Amino acid sequence: MRSVDVVIPNYNYARYLRACAESVLNQDIDRLRLLIIDNGSTDDSAQVAREIAASDPRVELRLREKNMGPHSSFNEGIDWAESDYFLLLFADDFLIPGALSRAVAIMENDPGIAYTYGRDVAIRGDVDIPDVGDQPENVPFKVHTSHDFIKRFCRLGVFQIPGPSIIIRTSAQKRAGHYRTELPHSDDYELWLRLALHGSVAELDCIQAGIRTHDANRSTEVWARQIRHIENTADAAESFFAHEGGAMPHAHKLHRLSRRGLAERAYWSAVSHLLRGEPGAGELWRLAVRWRPVTALLPPLGYLLHRPDTLARLDRLGALWSRSTKSFRFKEATPRF
Repeated sequence: MRSVDVVIPNYNYARYLRACAESVLNQDIDRLRLLIIDNGSTDDSAQVAREIAASDPRVELRLREKNMGPHSSFNEGIDWAESDYFLLLFADDFLIPGALSRAVAIMENDPGIAYTYGRDVAIRGDVDIPDVGDQPENVPFKVHTSHDFIKRFCRLGVFQIPGPSIIIRTSAQKRAGHYRTELPHSDDYELWLRLALHGSVAELDCIQAGIRTHDANRSTEVWARQIRHIENTADAAESFFAHEGGAMPHAHKLHRLSRRGLAERAYWSAVSHLLRGEPGAGELWRLAVRWRPVTALLPPLGYLLHRPDTLARLDRLGALWSRSTKSFRFKEATPRF
């Protein structure tokens, strides 16, 4: 059995740390190491980490006295990794039983795969990790070539990948290098693109990880304003093509495609905000037009054809349109006094 290293960076997530660590230590991998890096937490994280390490010799600790920023933990974990496969798992997330062995089996059969990812289950707040049931032994999966994977990101202007499910070939991670500190909110997107330069990417049709959402999430503030997430994604794309991505074949075409995809994503986000009656539709529309002026005249319908969730999104938009028009007709029919 091949070996796997898992790094859990932690800051003030004592209430989640034990469940996260147990989801790793209970994986059916014989050669497994777990490194918990605590970034100067002010809660009981260090004590929880010591208890976890005392009960299992596979656990190592790096307990800092002060917070050195998340990138310091991420990159220290990359430097520490020496097994065949590698995973960075935030302390508030968790793995599904069998996730590591499923991913490793697929990568063992195809040395050209740089990393795998699967589907996720989402939970909210401090609830217990749910039982998602047995996942298939022979997992259906799809392999995306490096070029096709990067092109899909550029066309959509977004990654639809659960970060905690990403199992990476350590040799590919070492070649790709560290997270870039100049990208505080889209460092993961940029690194996933860089990793794809070192091999194909396998998409597993099964649940591999769980994502816990709560008010202290690193990305909560960014997702609260969709325009910020789109702008941060644009920063990741620009950084990628300014560095390693600029040397790939047809990089200039892919770079232009990424700008188009982000503009069209901003356009449809504006439509969604408008139909929901949420603030921000105007600035999203202006961003779309600034990046791609033609969207002011021609709705980018082609964008919807490339999204795998198009039908669900159209259903939601249709329902929002129906509600908004009914509300408008009701207001117009109501006598004004």
